[in-house]
Amino acid sequence: MEGMSDQHAEPEADASAPRATESGTPKGAAIDGIAAQLRAAVTSGLTRPRQYREQQLDGLERMLLQNVSLWEAALAADLGKSEVEAHLSEIAFTVGEAKHARRQLWRWMLPAPVPLPLALQPALGRTVAEPLGATLVIAPWNYPLQLALGPLVGAIAAGNAVLLKPSEVAPATSALLARLMPAYLDPRSVRVIEGGVPDTTALLEQRWDLIFYTGNSRVARIVAAAAAKHLTPTVLELGGKSPAYVHRSADIAVAADRIAWGKWLNAGQTCVAPDHIRVDREVADELVDELRRATAEQLGDARTSPDYSRIINGEHLARLQSMLEGGTVVTGGDADADQRYLAPTILTDVDADAPAMQEEIFGPILPVLPVDGVDGFIDAMRGRDKPLALYVFARDREVVRRVERETSSGALGVNVAVAHYGAKSLPFGGVGESGMGRYHGRFSFEAFSHRKAVLSKPAAIDTLRVIYPPFTELRAAITKRIMG
Repeated sequence: MEGMSDQHAEPEADASAPRATESGTPKGAAIDGIAAQLRAAVTSGLTRPRQYREQQLDGLERMLLQNVSLWEAALAADLGKSEVEAHLSEIAFTVGEAKHARRQLWRWMLPAPVPLPLALQPALGRTVAEPLGATLVIAPWNYPLQLALGPLVGAIAAGNAVLLKPSEVAPATSALLARLMPAYLDPRSVRVIEGGVPDTTALLEQRWDLIFYTGNSRVARIVAAAAAKHLTPTVLELGGKSPAYVHRSADIAVAADRIAWGKWLNAGQTCVAPDHIRVDREVADELVDELRRATAEQLGDARTSPDYSRIINGEHLARLQSMLEGGTVVTGGDADADQRYLAPTILTDVDADAPAMQEEIFGPILPVLPVDGVDGFIDAMRGRDKPLALYVFARDREVVRRVERETSSGALGVNVAVAHYGAKSLPFGGVGESGMGRYHGRFSFEAFSHRKAVLSKPAAIDTLRVIYPPFTELRAAITKRIMG
């Protein structure tokens, strides 16, 4: 990426600011009361000026660009990510989010005029974006840098203070975030706390002004229940069994290339990865052959490929191995616990009650299930939880229109998988079981903002007097007419 450096020198931080310990907890400050401390940074006005927000976004960019080799090493340690994948899906992606927010911030912060009804004239109406206050971002382990700092960009841009809780399941990235962030971002408004479930539980007991959680629906319910005690709004970015449908009119080879790329990225540990494929029965064998070809071309021997990631830990590897039952392994299936390796695996003859069809796979296992045309696919989707993403591969435009109209998902990809995630102009988020709330680009700014309605009338002309009591017969008639 242009301007990217592998230098990792750390700038000097404000000597008067609290520094992070190895655990990421600010020295001299316990978890208790940290929400109130951060809220004070907002209520004091510290975080509100545009210049301050831009400085923090610039600091975030520099933290990434000046420590590239450190981020690469951390992501390789946690997930076995190659340098290219670390840049593609984590470092460069997040730098792009921060740059975009910094460049567009002046426009996002402008009051937005709104039209008003004739009955209120003369008057001016507008909405003003204001920060929510102290926000909590709880990040997952599968993209431990991007999914921690992406929401942080929106929180900073909107003028909030932020407590970032990275995932302890990706310890190398978590530790590096805790070490570097106090040197690049103002600890008065942005802090990091590492730790496990007890620490997250303690944080959730406090009153936040927004909680942004990325992860699974089970934990999301715990987060939402804790937030409800304080009437705290939440953004929940979850997952689900995101299907791909391949119609007989599709370019089967292209569909296989794009599905394979989206599925094997990060060894399938991607919330919007194609979870399984439903394919028209008459082209199912052709698609399986093309998937085998695409996998071989992209990864070769995946065990030795520098471009193939590893499973996060042994527990998740064991979970994935149990999902191989109830289907026929066409390719892959072999595993190495010492290397946290599971081969890219394609399953056919998958039973409806097979383990791989009962929950989100979140790994490199791809079931392929034949269906009877677009009707069969739509029928299979009815009554199921709404997925985070759905992908349709077809050259028949009516098929695409039917899938768009007759299914519901957080996003729809047409003849492509996963790529919508990289579009800053598109909102990212789920629906129902796959989450609530939207972010990326301006949607991140809005997610962390309160849109305050402002109505202003001149005092010189009191046109409202007609609706003041007492209501004479004439005044009542006028009032009913203008308000009707």
